[in-house]
Amino acid sequence: MTPGGAGVAQRHDQSTGGPAGLLGIGYEPGRAPGTRAAVVDGPYGGNDGMYGPDDTAYGPVTAARTGDDGAGPGTPDLGAELASHTAEEVLADYLHQQSADFLRSLRLHRESGSDAEGAGEAARQLRRAARRISATLHTFRPLTEEDWADQLRSELGWLSGTLAREQACAARRERLMTALQRLTGRGPERSDRTGRGERGKRSDRTATSTTAAAASSPSASSASSATSSSDPDPDGALSAGAARAGALLDRQLTLARTRAHSAALQALGSSRFHAVADSVAVLASEAPLDRTAAELPADEALPPLAEQAHRRLAEAVAALPLSRAGYPYNAAALAADQRQDAPWHQVRMLVRLSRYAREVIAPETSDLRLAEAGRALEWHRDAAEAAAAAAAAARTPRIAPATAYALGVLHADQRHEVEAARFAFGRVWLPRTPDRKG
Repeated sequence: MTPGGAGVAQRHDQSTGGPAGLLGIGYEPGRAPGTRAAVVDGPYGGNDGMYGPDDTAYGPVTAARTGDDGAGPGTPDLGAELASHTAEEVLADYLHQQSADFLRSLRLHRESGSDAEGAGEAARQLRRAARRISATLHTFRPLTEEDWADQLRSELGWLSGTLAREQACAARRERLMTALQRLTGRGPERSDRTGRGERGKRSDRTATSTTAAAASSPSASSASSATSSSDPDPDGALSAGAARAGALLDRQLTLARTRAHSAALQALGSSRFHAVADSVAVLASEAPLDRTAAELPADEALPPLAEQAHRRLAEAVAALPLSRAGYPYNAAALAADQRQDAPWHQVRMLVRLSRYAREVIAPETSDLRLAEAGRALEWHRDAAEAAAAAAAAARTPRIAPATAYALGVLHADQRHEVEAARFAFGRVWLPRTPDRKG
């Protein structure tokens, strides 16, 4: 528990700070309706527990019925699963479970001490529970004490976003370093072929021609040397700038990670965090539900709200340019423009809302297509943020032209990853037709 006494937090007059609806390090511009403070930003460097071994975190994968619009997964046919319970019983049980996971992860984080790996895993589990609490309080808001629930959602968003930044910087650095290594061909196979093969032959040809020219005339020798030195060599330019580009990115992202780590430690020791932990402790024993939740059958009150979350998702997906994204190598994502990325980030948050709503009302079933769609959008988010980091590094004053060139190639590579992620999402989400197999 937290200092100051867990379980004694005031519900309606609890003092908190910061902007309401903070979504971690998510994207603010142009968010879809219903995403404010609903789902805090998600995992980096892996699925962070969002998907289990069989692409689900809560049971075997079972494809549910497709939505009536045919545009994606719909809500499951619950039958009698909820008929024997009230809405209060189902919601309270789920919130109690997630609150207990939150408090358990908090204890593990404190006990990890100097174990960085253990602390990181505990922080991921803590954020996992925080996302589910926040999303549940949002989707089923009409059945909760709205003022208290809204305040808790906002504070959970602040906490999860603060804890996510350190892991985000580490995952982004690893992604960019790996991409640089791949682009420059530093692997053994390509290095041998390029270094000892083509470049060796080119060097031999240049040396031979230069020697012959020098034997005929000193002036010809000078001209030949000038020509050979000015020949364009994109691979050579990329290799020359990659080392400095990698060092620049490493320095910037390591500094950002250090600052994020300090911010996380400061947040975990703040009175604001203690208030959040106390509120979650209250939630673990007493869910802030409205009186009507105790009177309504679960099968009448919960599925319509989950269906509403899915409807918002379907509307947001309908606004995406899936027809163009459905063609590979369409080059639509190559321009670095946050405005074109924002709708995809909105859909990612709404996919998560819909997924967590299904966890509440049907914990033993899952939709594989919804899980795959979420995974493609996580890929999209990671690539877009990595491209933005490469572009930011390229704007560093007084860098060498070769370094800027390498960063430009890296940026384009990550924008191609963005395009590929959009293509993958479209293939998952759009209904299968005879002309569109796979």
